[in-house]
Amino acid sequence: MVADIVRTWVAGWAVSRRTPPPVDMPWGLYVEVTDSPDERGRHVLPEADEQLVRSAAASVNVPRTWMKMPAEPEEIEPWLPQGWVREETGHLMAVDLVASGPVAPEGYTATVEASGAVVHARVWDATGEQAAQGQMALLGEAAVVDRVVTEEAHRRRGLGNFVMRTLTDHALDQGAVLGVLGATDAGRALYETLGWKKHSTLAEYVYRPLAPSVG
Repeated sequence: MVADIVRTWVAGWAVSRRTPPPVDMPWGLYVEVTDSPDERGRHVLPEADEQLVRSAAASVNVPRTWMKMPAEPEEIEPWLPQGWVREETGHLMAVDLVASGPVAPEGYTATVEASGAVVHARVWDATGEQAAQGQMALLGEAAVVDRVVTEEAHRRRGLGNFVMRTLTDHALDQGAVLGVLGATDAGRALYETLGWKKHSTLAEYVYRPLAPSVG
């Protein structure tokens, strides 16, 4: 089940970020990243098998290439050669979508716009400044949530909660029944209050050949 969720997450992330579609590799999937100075591409492994991890790592010779997989970092670090550095630890999460009819908090308005398979929800304050946003990619019965952000001056006012529920209702209207996302530590706390369940830790590494060691 985790491997299927990983594949859905990768497919949706690529649609959301408008990158080239994921390419099948012997160890999983590769996505070329074209809009980030910190990332040239990412290998995503649906399973943290030692031989697959070693093969994926050995295939990389371009700095700022990332590798992500459902595993605890301590489990896979011994399998990585010099040059791979742990940057982050994420959380693979999913939920059965449920409608809630969200209402924007007082003093805010919201807009929802679709561009192809990508849906953007934005929240605006009384001056017309953007206070929060989120987006998702629709993949048939699955919706992959991405880039949920509340501006610092507007935090702790329920805007992230509102954005998530707005996206959920729109996804249901479009026929989706499953939500998937990759969360940061901070995001995980919000999503869990909305019923999202963690299915795996996401170990995340970047190839930096000048780094002295993995860690």
